[in-house]
Amino acid sequence: MEVITDFENEYEFLSNFYECPVTFEGLTFGSSEAAFQAQKSTDPSERKMISGLRPSDSKRAGYKVKLRDDWEEVKVSVMHEILKAKFTQNPDLMEKLSATKQALLVEGNDWQDTFWGFDINLGYGENMLGQLLMRIRAEHQGKLK
Repeated sequence: MEVITDFENEYEFLSNFYECPVTFEGLTFGSSEAAFQAQKSTDPSERKMISGLRPSDSKRAGYKVKLRDDWEEVKVSVMHEILKAKFTQNPDLMEKLSATKQALLVEGNDWQDTFWGFDINLGYGENMLGQLLMRIRAEHQGKLK
């Protein structure tokens, strides 16, 4: 089985830092990262401010917002919805995702993200981002049949 562990170069589109428009809950963001970080807040002005930020700036802003009370319970479903928006609103990216066929998608990293990814130095991680990407791919491939 093919394993894709590096969301860079030809697979950069798999990264949440990949810049492409994503409209979510009435706002258009420049990346799925910005859309995700904005959802940490329930304050419409914070969400709007984050919508105009580049991915790395949006991540920094996400650390500063007043975190919504239910964030830990909803963050995975929020990410799933944002990723669905990213790939359905950008059909060229859905084509690229589908072209990964049955490859195992692993968000390999070296910054100790063991929830969304798999830290290559620590040797473990839940790889939630990779799991969600594979779920969206499977849902899309199921619709094609």
